Amino acid sequence: MNANADQQLPVPSPSVSPSYAADRLARARRTAATHPDTATRERAATRIRKWQDVLSGMARGTLSVGSRTPVAGLPAWVTPDVVTGGFATGAASAGGPLLPHEREAAREAGVPATRAALFAHCLTEDGLRGLWALLDSGCYEVHLPEEAALATVAWLVRAEDFEAAAELIGVLEPFADRLRFTPRPAERPAPGVDSVHRWTVGEASAALARRRPKAAVETQREALAVWRPFEDELLTHRLEARDGTPGPHWHAAGAALLARYGVLAAEHTRCAKHLNPKSNAAVLRRALEEQVAGRALTPRLGGLLEVAVTSMVAKRGLPGSAEHVRLRQVQARQAGLPAHHALAALVLRRISRLDQDGGTPDVESPLVPVTAREARETGLPAGAAIPPAIGAAVAGALSAPLEALVERGVVPSAEVLAGLVPQLVAAVTAERYADAALRTLVAATYRAFRNRRSLLLLDLEHQVRIDELPWIRAVSGHRGNGEDVREPAHEAVRRLGELAVRAFPATLLPNPLVRELAQLAGQAELGAPFVEELAADIFTGSFTPKFLVAARVAAELLDGSLYARYYGIDYAAVRRMAVARAADRAAGVNRARTAPDFARMCADRAGSGGSWGTAANGTVIEQAQILTTHNLATLVARAGIAPLPGWAGLAGDCFDVVCRSVARVEGNPRPLPAVKDAAYAWRQMLFHLSLCAEADRRAALARIDAEAALRPAHVRARLAPALAGLRLVAGGGTFGPDGTADGGGARRLLGWSTDGHWMCRVEVPGRQEVPRR
Repeated sequence: MNANADQQLPVPSPSVSPSYAADRLARARRTAATHPDTATRERAATRIRKWQDVLSGMARGTLSVGSRTPVAGLPAWVTPDVVTGGFATGAASAGGPLLPHEREAAREAGVPATRAALFAHCLTEDGLRGLWALLDSGCYEVHLPEEAALATVAWLVRAEDFEAAAELIGVLEPFADRLRFTPRPAERPAPGVDSVHRWTVGEASAALARRRPKAAVETQREALAVWRPFEDELLTHRLEARDGTPGPHWHAAGAALLARYGVLAAEHTRCAKHLNPKSNAAVLRRALEEQVAGRALTPRLGGLLEVAVTSMVAKRGLPGSAEHVRLRQVQARQAGLPAHHALAALVLRRISRLDQDGGTPDVESPLVPVTAREARETGLPAGAAIPPAIGAAVAGALSAPLEALVERGVVPSAEVLAGLVPQLVAAVTAERYADAALRTLVAATYRAFRNRRSLLLLDLEHQVRIDELPWIRAVSGHRGNGEDVREPAHEAVRRLGELAVRAFPATLLPNPLVRELAQLAGQAELGAPFVEELAADIFTGSFTPKFLVAARVAAELLDGSLYARYYGIDYAAVRRMAVARAADRAAGVNRARTAPDFARMCADRAGSGGSWGTAANGTVIEQAQILTTHNLATLVARAGIAPLPGWAGLAGDCFDVVCRSVARVEGNPRPLPAVKDAAYAWRQMLFHLSLCAEADRRAALARIDAEAALRPAHVRARLAPALAGLRLVAGGGTFGPDGTADGGGARRLLGWSTDGHWMCRVEVPGRQEVPRR
């Protein structure tokens, strides 16, 4: 299942099979029993317990997998404990044993250490005063949305909205003995949201602390620092006796060498090459042992000794020669390089003084070379540079505007970007409230809500939305409206949309980012239909009406464009379909939760013939993405994005991703994911090209052809039909009904296929390509 795809099950499945959960349980058991890492085994043991809860709940009927309320007795607003695949375990995330801060609160209040007693205390005069103090100071944390509930009650009471407070208490009270409704005290207020960070300093510290010596590196270091010099001594000693009869001093020196070998072998156990009896050093050592003991060398050992000495001198030169000295100096410098784990420990010491719960605006100071003082204290060489791998851990804790994080490479993908966006959207959402304390509380609630894991849902159900939380509903009357609220939300949509398209022009917007954009667009009242990516393996065959609305937005922007002509889209039909549906809804005729006409159009364009299966589903979903442009048209037409470096530059970036994706097809036993990535990037490229001025588009197409000519032969061969198709349409031509032209020399590039993809069957010059599916 695609973690970023909407979770729906196929229409033929009336219920959810427990086989998926059983398979996950079996995997967890194997990991718990066999994995060499203790921490990994412990995490697997936790997963075992959770998957056992899932299976037992399904068997008893206390879990309704696929429902918005999967746990019997818990309403939709309660955050369920969810495992991989969207399966609820039956537990509430805010349940379980009391946490330390709850026990401490009960002790200070002088009440029993139960949640029911704490709930009742928070509604007393003393309890409300304590919550008001937290609200005013901002020194609290909300890890789960429920932890903001009683603080919201306290705010409502102070605002004299007693009716809303009483109603909220009534909703919460049935769960007072089970769920955690109070925030967690913190030492300082949450940081401002002008800057965001990917990791906290504490998380960066943990990553540095996990670095351990690497066996291979330390083995090599030992070989260069200990055993290579000792081999030189053995060889030098042997060469002293090569031209004459060894004297007493030679035997005494040899005995000392052998004694030192015993000490070295006991102390330095990583490198085992010296133990190999066939190695040159071992032959020298064995011969020396015989001679020191007063025994003559056997003819065989004498021959081996001669071969060993000759090969060592031929390979590295005589000990003390210029060639030999240069080699050993280089190796000594390599052996003297500080170990990465030792440098990581130094950087860890540097950042330990920072606030571990947030990011840091300065990630340069902790990464300066080793100072003279640090060298004296740690034994590390002064001036040693911090390796990039260690620097990356600290860079991830940089606190800066989102654009700066993208520019510096701290945000390497659209998925990572989506994980950071809630920090900003929370602030924009909270700006609708006039009271500062309420803004802080709502922002904390929003951030916690976005950590809620998605459920597996049936029948086009949607995930719980933040406005469904009873405490958010309770303060909705204190929310402002008007242009002062809409404009910041609109600006945030435009800013985030431009950033995503500019930084990752060839990537579909991940569903978490789509949800954040939709949230902001709703606040800005843009009428922007943002659509999610659907998972092919659990697709129902239906689309919600917003897909049709999004296709109409694309029609307004792209009708007659290169994009529309390349994909053969009848956008006039799309507009008629959307207008008819809108008229029916206005007349109260059509209130369906799906858009069947749009679904039929997608199925007809895909040629699926009503068949089911992951590949067939994928062809239908891809056509929906083509018709809607998967949110690109919405961002341009509704949010007004105009990302730099301009549409032609973005098209060039997309083509680079196309080429890199196609390169992964070569020699790949499972090439279809690479083909799909190439097709998605190709579609984004066509969108960007379609928004170019005519002269810019011609220049961009010429650069694409020139860039393609520089790629490896197998990439050129696989791309040739797609490039021919692009040139055909750009020149005014069209594809046939099967998506080809010129006898198959020109082809429309799509990602999904039910009978093997043509790109995998292309004959590469110099060899015959084996057909693959």
